Amino acid sequence: MSMSTTEQSAMDDEWAAALAEQRSDTGVAAQPAPLERLQDEGGQQKIAELDTILDIPITLSVEIGRTRLTIRNLLQLNQGSVVELDRLAGEPLDVLVNGTLVAHGEVVVVNEKFGIRLTDVISAQERVRKLR
Repeated sequence: MSMSTTEQSAMDDEWAAALAEQRSDTGVAAQPAPLERLQDEGGQQKIAELDTILDIPITLSVEIGRTRLTIRNLLQLNQGSVVELDRLAGEPLDVLVNGTLVAHGEVVVVNEKFGIRLTDVISAQERVRKLR
């Protein structure tokens, strides 16, 4: 929403009047506060360091569930076999980055391809806690 020139001028006049009133009440003109000169504390270096890791490849995988089998049962699997997983239908899937849980999500289909919509992202503190 933009103001017309008249409205802006009226607002500027109100501010000027308020500042003049403040000066007359205190008898002291407003002075700019002294500020220290800001120093670059390596911000550019930190960005450069971050840039070096942005192109490192990672493996993102989605896990719908797990189960434990004996080798005997594994060898008996064939086309059409059904393997029961430890998840219920409708439960969120685990999203893993290099084997570490980072989020939960649900399957979606976009342009005839499977994808995952993230429903819950694990906080950085929680991920670090799980590493211990």
